[in-house]
Amino acid sequence: MTRDDLGHPVDLRGQATRVVSLVPSITEALVSAHRDRVVGATDWCTHPGDLDVARVRGTKNPDLAAIRALSPDLVVANQEENRELDVRRLRAAGVPVWVTVIETVPQAIASLERLFDEALRWQCPAWLAQARDLWCGDLPPVDRRVAIPVWRDPWMAVGSSTFTGDLARRLGLANVLAEHAERYPTMSVEELEQAGADVILLPDEPYTFTADDGPEAFTRTPTELVSGRLLTWYGPSLVEAHRGLARS
Repeated sequence: MTRDDLGHPVDLRGQATRVVSLVPSITEALVSAHRDRVVGATDWCTHPGDLDVARVRGTKNPDLAAIRALSPDLVVANQEENRELDVRRLRAAGVPVWVTVIETVPQAIASLERLFDEALRWQCPAWLAQARDLWCGDLPPVDRRVAIPVWRDPWMAVGSSTFTGDLARRLGLANVLAEHAERYPTMSVEELEQAGADVILLPDEPYTFTADDGPEAFTRTPTELVSGRLLTWYGPSLVEAHRGLARS
């Protein structure tokens, strides 16, 4: 019996052939390796765009009955994105659940390698080794200081101990809220502008910031629109993110 990222024992019997993913990033990662073995995903699992599997509602309110009806060999969850209560209820119903813990880019890559090797018993996809080469070296010098809102009304931003903050730092972008006591603090626009950022990055998810929704709130600090998937996801997009965000 092997243990997931939280140390919980997971009873796995051979190679997984029916997998339900409750994490959009991980859904994309799984499909890149074995599309035919992914039988269920959340409504938020939008990549790849042509994914045709049973939908089991959202990451925070999954349809547990629908998941059980799919008879999965394994359900994949994440400590931050999914509720402990749902994980416990699935396990109580006899459904094996593997919980990932991801707060940095190297941790994401190591977690995915364990997921493929130990839980799924699938061969790791080639992009995963490429992502390790791209992201797991020494930190580059700081090029710019950034703040990264992820919601508005109320405004919330990336704080301490987050995958997004670590990814930004590995691109030379230092999060001015990296030492905040909270992981996603609620802040006013004035507080964001006073935080000392050279630029405020506005991703298009989880909140959909656009040219007409977000930049107009900031009068003193320049803003840039960026891809939320490249900034916050930890699947195959990691390779694209290194190229696409390197000069953001």
